[in-house]
Amino acid sequence: MTAAQFEELDESEAVEVLRWRFGVLLRAGFDFDQAAMVAAHVDVDLHEAVELLDRGCPAETAIRILV
Repeated sequence: MTAAQFEELDESEAVEVLRWRFGVLLRAGFDFDQAAMVAAHVDVDLHEAVELLDRGCPAETAIRILV
């Protein structure tokens, strides 16, 4: 999702998207604060974020790559 697409969502849709992203990131292995930060960057590809952790990349390094 691009930032422009996210901005077109109404408030309830935007909240739902952020909650979903946050949950995906938590389940992938990011801690609470990391998941919140990455979820808020709606231009970050979640598949890429999850794949980095799946391949053994530390969450801190993944964040530097993604954000």
